[in-house]
Amino acid sequence: MRIGELAALTGCTPKALRLYETRGLLGSVARQGSYRHYGPEDVQRVQWIRQALALGFRLAELQPLRTMDTPEGAAAVLALLQTRRQAIAKEMARLQAADAALAALVAELGTCNGENTCRTLEQITA
Repeated sequence: MRIGELAALTGCTPKALRLYETRGLLGSVARQGSYRHYGPEDVQRVQWIRQALALGFRLAELQPLRTMDTPEGAAAVLALLQTRRQAIAKEMARLQAADAALAALVAELGTCNGENTCRTLEQITA
């Protein structure tokens, strides 16, 4: 298939596909004259790239995809994904702590009377 067909199948633009090729993320692309020819494995690869981008990866971080067809490359991709999951877990913990702090502030402000005096959480629970 040609670049336009691959673009239509993957929801990508031809310009993005050329960028992925330039970055080496598509491996070696077969050519007939000046036309690129892609196979089913390229569809899969572009879908991986687009999914990774949607998950917040940058193209520069996706270099392990270049060799994901080898055991070493697959291990590198797995490590990349695990590192991202760890970062997300840390961010989720941070956000949960922030949410708890906000909930405490809401509870505190909910105890305010009309004279602009509020009881603290310690006073509420005592």
